[in-house]
Amino acid sequence: MTTWLGSLHWRRGFFEWARSDGVTWIYIFKVLLAAFTTLWLAMRLELPQPRTAMITVFIVMQLQSGHVFAKSFYRLAGTVAGSAVTVLLIALFAQNTELFLPSLALWVGICSTGAMRCRNFRAYGFVLAGYTAAMVGLPALSQPDGAFMAAVWRVLEIALGIVVSTAVSAAILPQSASASMRNALYQRFGFFAQFVAQGLRGQSAREQFEASNVRFIAEAVGLESLRSVTAFEDPHMRRRNGRVSRLNSEFMAITTRFNALHQLLERIRQGGRPQVVAAIEPGLHALARVLDPFAERALTDADAARLAEQLALYKEELPSHVRRLRALFEDRQPSDDDLLDFHTAYELLYRFVDDLHSYAQTHASLADHRHARERWDEPYRSQTNWLASLASGIRGSFILLLLGGYWVATAWPSGATMTLVAAATVGLSAATPNPRRMSFQMACGTFLGALLGFFTTFFVFPWIDGFPLLCLTLAPVLTFGAFLASRPRYAGYGLGLLIFFSMGSVPGNLTVYNPYAFINDYIAMVLGMLICAAAGAIILPPNSRWLWRRMEQDLRALVVFAISGKLRGLGSAFESRTRDLLHQAYGLAAGQPQVQRMLLRWMLVVLEVGHAIIELRKEQAILPVHPAYAEAQPWRQSIRVMGRALMRLFIQPQQANHARALAAVDQAIYQVKNTDEPFARHFDTSALRRVQSYLHFIRSALLDPQSPLAELPAAGPKDAP
Repeated sequence: MTTWLGSLHWRRGFFEWARSDGVTWIYIFKVLLAAFTTLWLAMRLELPQPRTAMITVFIVMQLQSGHVFAKSFYRLAGTVAGSAVTVLLIALFAQNTELFLPSLALWVGICSTGAMRCRNFRAYGFVLAGYTAAMVGLPALSQPDGAFMAAVWRVLEIALGIVVSTAVSAAILPQSASASMRNALYQRFGFFAQFVAQGLRGQSAREQFEASNVRFIAEAVGLESLRSVTAFEDPHMRRRNGRVSRLNSEFMAITTRFNALHQLLERIRQGGRPQVVAAIEPGLHALARVLDPFAERALTDADAARLAEQLALYKEELPSHVRRLRALFEDRQPSDDDLLDFHTAYELLYRFVDDLHSYAQTHASLADHRHARERWDEPYRSQTNWLASLASGIRGSFILLLLGGYWVATAWPSGATMTLVAAATVGLSAATPNPRRMSFQMACGTFLGALLGFFTTFFVFPWIDGFPLLCLTLAPVLTFGAFLASRPRYAGYGLGLLIFFSMGSVPGNLTVYNPYAFINDYIAMVLGMLICAAAGAIILPPNSRWLWRRMEQDLRALVVFAISGKLRGLGSAFESRTRDLLHQAYGLAAGQPQVQRMLLRWMLVVLEVGHAIIELRKEQAILPVHPAYAEAQPWRQSIRVMGRALMRLFIQPQQANHARALAAVDQAIYQVKNTDEPFARHFDTSALRRVQSYLHFIRSALLDPQSPLAELPAAGPKDAP
C-alpha cells in the first residue's frame, strides 16, 4: 500500500486529474457553498425573493475569480440600469399596457443589440439591463405603486448574491485569471517559435499553416479577454496592463509579418525557382537556429531578455550578410523578377526580425514593476457586423411583443412568466454564436428542472424541516446543473436547470404549495424558450449563409480601411479588427469547414495586402525632403491610382477589377524602378527599394494560386465596365 501511494505513476495521475476534473469539482463545491450561503442570508434578512439572490450565484460563478469579479460588476451595473428603466416606463405608462409593452420590447431589443455588439462581460451588462427591466416591470404592471420598491429589492438581492459569490471565489481555493493569462503569454511563444522555425526551413504543410493561424487568432482574442478580466483581480498585472496590451498587439504583428514572409517563400518554392530559394535560405536558416532553443518551451522573462539580445545581434549583422548574398546571387545573372523576390524576401525578413525583437523586449519588461514600454496608446479594437447586432435586437423585440401581446389578449395568469422568461432567454442567448441551440438547450434544462422540481416541491419539502435538510435536498439537482454548466457543450442545459429550477422550485420564506400554478408556470417557461429557439432559427439566424457573406465583405472592407484610415494607430487597429472578425466568423460557421477555410483564405490575403499597404503609407510618411520623393512624382501618383484599384477589387472582387489592380501595381513598380534616388539601393538605406519590395509583395499576393482572388468570377452584365 505504501509503495502504491508513493509511486510516480499514481502521483502523475492524481495531478492530471487535479488540473482537469479536479478544478471542475472545486468549482461545483464553491457554487453550492455560495448558493446555500446566499439563500440562508436572504431568508434571514427576509428579502422578498431569496431565490433571486441564489440565481445570481449560478449566473456569476466562474472557474476563475477574475471572471467572477468582472461578471459581477457588469451584472450589478446592468441590473441598476434595467431597474431604472423599469421605474421610468412604469411611471410613464402605468395605466397603458399597450404602450408599456412596445416600449419594453424596444428596450430589450436595444440591449440585445448591445450584447451582440460588445460581447465578453460587457455584453452581459446589456443582457442584464434588458431582462431586469422585464423581470421587474411585468409583475409590477398589476401594482404600479410597488415598482420602485420592487426594483430596489431586486438590486439588493442581486448585490447579496454578488458579494457572497466574489467572497467564496476569492477565499476558497481561488483559480486566478491572471495566472492563466501569464501561462498563456509564456506558452504561446514556444509554439510560435517552432512554427516559425519549421516555416523558415520549408517544413510546414498548408493544412498545418492554416490550423496554426486559427490557433494564433484564438489566442490573441482570448488574451485580450483575459487582460480585461485581470484588471478586476490582480494589481500586479494591472500595473502591467499597457505592456500586456502592447505584447498582444506585437504578437499579432509578428504573426502577420511571418505569414507574409511564409506566403512569399511558398510562392517562390512552388514556382520552381531553386536558385532564388538557394540565395535566400542562408539568412532564413540562421534565424531558425536562433529560435530553436525557444521552440516548444515556455518563454520566461529571463528567456525573453536573452532572446532580445540574440535578435539584436542577428539584426545588426543582417544588412551586411544580405549584401554578400546579393553579390553572389547577381553573379548568376538573375532575372528582374528573381532579384525582386530576393529583395522582397529579405525586406520582409528584416521587418519580421525587427518586430520580433520589439516583442521580446516587451516580454522581458514584464519582470520590472515600472517600465517605459508601459506607455501604449494603440488598444485592441473589436469589430462586429452591425447587421448581426441589429438582427439580435429585432429578434428580442419581436419575441417580447409577440408573447406580451398574447398575454394581454388571453389574460393567461402565467403569461407574464412566459414573457419575462423569454426576455431572459433572448438576453442570455443573444451573444452566443447559435441562439437557437442555446435557447433549445435551456428549454430542455428547464423541462428537466420542472420534473425534478415537481417531485421535490410536492413530495419531499413537506417532509423536511430546517435549512440543513433543505440544502441536502437541493444539493443533488444543483450539483448536476453546475456540472453541466461547466461543460461548454452542455452549458445551456446546465443554465436552464440551475436558473429555472431555482426560480420555480426553491422555496421562499413563505412556502406556497399550488400544483396548478406550478405546472402553468413551467409550461410558460418552456414555451417561451421554445419560441425563442424558433425565432433564432427563423428571424435572421446568425449562423446562416447571409451572415457569412456579410462577414466576408467586412473582411475585404478592411483593405479599404488600410488604404483610407488615419495612419496613427492604423496597424494595431487593422490587425485586431481582422482577427476579431475572423474569430467571430469561425464560431458562427462551426460545422462548416469549407466556409471556415474560405474565410481564413480571405483573411490571409487581406492581411497580406492590407499590411503591405500600411507599410507603404508609413514609408511615404517619413520620406525626407527631396525632389525624388515629392507628392507630384509619377511613382507617388501611381501608388494612389493603385490604392483606388485595390479598393475597387476588394469591394467588388471580379476578374476585371483584379486585372485592373494588377495593371496598377505593375505600373507603380515600373515608376518606382525608374525613379532616381540620392541614396544607394540597399534595403536598409533606400526608401524606394523598400517601396518596390512592398509593391512586388502586393503583386505576388494578387497572383497567389492559393488565394480566393485566383477563383474570382467574371463581371456580370450589371457590373461590366
